[in-house]
Amino acid sequence: IRDVPPVVDAKIGSSGAGAEGSVVDLHSFRTYVVRPYEPVHHRHIAEIEQELSRLAGRRVKVAFTPHAVDLVRGIFATGHVYAEALPAEVDMWRYFRALYGDSKFIRIVRDRLGISRYPNVKYVLGTNLVDLGFELDPRLNRVVTFAAIDNLVRGASGQAVQAFNIAMGFPEVEGLRQIPLAPL
Repeated sequence: IRDVPPVVDAKIGSSGAGAEGSVVDLHSFRTYVVRPYEPVHHRHIAEIEQELSRLAGRRVKVAFTPHAVDLVRGIFATGHVYAEALPAEVDMWRYFRALYGDSKFIRIVRDRLGISRYPNVKYVLGTNLVDLGFELDPRLNRVVTFAAIDNLVRGASGQAVQAFNIAMGFPEVEGLRQIPLAPL
C-alpha cells in the first residue's frame, strides 16, 4: 500500500442507523436519499483501521465515509487501495481465496459480463452471506474492492448464531442456510 490512505465509501440502509435512530432515519425522510453522515469521525473507523493494520502488518489509517441510502437493510462498501505495484488479477484471486476460502459465508463474486458482475446487496438480503469482489485499475495502480452484506443478519443476528454454533460445537452453518430474499 502506498502512503495514500485507503478510502472506504459505504452505503448503509436504515437498519444500520442504530437502536436509537432519529427523525432523519424515518423512511419518509430517507426516500430517494443518498447523504453522508459522520464523514470524518465515524465510530467504526478504529475497527476498520485495526483490521487493515493487522492485514498490512503495520499501522494503516483509513478515510471512511458512510452514506445513508434509500434501503431498509444492507450495507454496500467500496474500498480503494493505491498500491506501489498493482498485483496481477490471478494474485488477487489467490489472496482472496487464502483469506476467505474456508469461510462458509463469504462468496467471491466476479462475472465478466451481466448484472452480477460485482457484489450487490440484493443478492445477500436475508442471509448471513458476504459477497466480495474487486477490480484492478492499472491507470492509478488502484485496487477497488466491493463488499455487500445484509446488516440485520450478517451484521448482527447471524454473527451471533454463527458464534453460538461454534461455541456449542454445532455445525457453523446451522440455522443460517437461507437463500436470499431476492434471488437471481
